[in-house]
Amino acid sequence: MSNDNLFVALRDAFPADLDATAIETADGERLYYTWRDLDRATARIANLLQWLELPAGARIAVQTEKSVEALMLYLAVLRAGFVYLPLNTAYQTNEIEYFIGNAEPSVVVCTGKNFSWISRIAFKAGTRHVFTLNDDRTGSLLERAAVQADEHTPAERGSDDLAAILYTSGTTGRSKGAMLSHGNLLSNARTLKSYWGWRTGDVLIHALPIFHVHGLFVASHGALLNGSKMLWFGKFAPRAVAERLPEATLFMGVPTMYVRLLGEPAFTRERCRAMRLFISGSAPLLIETFEAFRERSGHTIVERYGMSETVMLTSNPVDPKDGQRRGGTVGFPLPGVGVRVRDDKGQLAPRGEIGGIEVKGPNVFHGYWRMPDKTREEFTDDGWFRTGDVGKFDERGYVVIVGRSKDLIITGGYNVYPAEIEGYLNEMPGVAESAVIGVLHPDFGEGVVAVVVGKADAAPEPSALVAGLKAKIAAFKVPKQCFVVDELPRNTMGKVQKNLLREKYRNVFGA
Repeated sequence: MSNDNLFVALRDAFPADLDATAIETADGERLYYTWRDLDRATARIANLLQWLELPAGARIAVQTEKSVEALMLYLAVLRAGFVYLPLNTAYQTNEIEYFIGNAEPSVVVCTGKNFSWISRIAFKAGTRHVFTLNDDRTGSLLERAAVQADEHTPAERGSDDLAAILYTSGTTGRSKGAMLSHGNLLSNARTLKSYWGWRTGDVLIHALPIFHVHGLFVASHGALLNGSKMLWFGKFAPRAVAERLPEATLFMGVPTMYVRLLGEPAFTRERCRAMRLFISGSAPLLIETFEAFRERSGHTIVERYGMSETVMLTSNPVDPKDGQRRGGTVGFPLPGVGVRVRDDKGQLAPRGEIGGIEVKGPNVFHGYWRMPDKTREEFTDDGWFRTGDVGKFDERGYVVIVGRSKDLIITGGYNVYPAEIEGYLNEMPGVAESAVIGVLHPDFGEGVVAVVVGKADAAPEPSALVAGLKAKIAAFKVPKQCFVVDELPRNTMGKVQKNLLREKYRNVFGA
């Protein structure tokens, strides 16, 4: 009987030469970790977790700064057969109280500087063990693991057994814990390895956080499953990344990273000569950024689409035989993944028409942790997951994301999709980016509001922007108010936090 533990598949992909470099830290002190180091360190941590005699299915909650040791902890949790629960480093007391209370982890791992307050929360909630792990290779977790054996037989796990719980951002009510199985994660990693054409000798620049699907699963699994070296950045720094590009072939980032690279003089076409692939996700990539990056680097970014509940579900092509990479789209459904768009009446929407995006496949999660009613609500009767995203298939079959269904604005009985208006605004002179929201309006139910960031050398006039829109779109879509600000609020993955904008401007119409 085969062992479907995700760690087994990743470990089997290690190269024959275990003394080759697997990870090189690329900022601060240069450290080199071999594949043998990964194997032995994860064995020690896995043995520690098993020595604690945790219950079956125990959750291991982790809120630490990014480090290679933090990645080893994740791999060790898989290896020992427990459930990994990554927590955003930006979460504060109330959020941590909720996550620990809801997930009831048996083990919590945090940074040393946060131990006093996180341990109080954890012990009060019934957590038995709290360890520390810092980004300088110190902490009680490593001290306790150091005395353990450096060999370990991976726990037997089935494809449907739980591997990780990822909490959604919770911008609309309580955060939900998406339950991902070993099979969910491995099937997606193998699909991406093939579709993105990972090659022998590929080197990945890893500059993403590892509490999120993009950095923890897509990037890390990709490199590990291909036996590829990673250049490891604790934090993204455009100059430092630009300087290491000649040593790499792949880079994965969020749109903000690409904007910052374009603002870095050290980022040149010459430095990109050895690069094979730049991949973007986690937030929409502006067409302007897409085109400016191609002009500057000579590379066309591959934009893809995924979420906590599904890992990756679409991607622009990498191999030219599969089609061209089209800006403003997130490409085609990945092989083996079903994607459909349905209108308000539940009918399949024809190409070019907007509706709700639904997905089905081996990548789709098993439901929300301890929320059976919410899980049933988010799946259709025929088993498709409602992503909550609104979009369409264009005339060539590419998926275009229009926005989140929760961002849909209904004004005077008409549906307004923010992304459409943002697209027009972002093309206007002097506009760097924009966010369109709906807030309470006494006459129309909701009124359309535009929040715009001007370019460094420009100061766009709200009245001129509104006038320009009136010439391009229906009157009911035109913002009734327009504000120019210095920046838009974003979360750590670069997504605009429209819930904060809605709160800020909620009284603008006096409703």
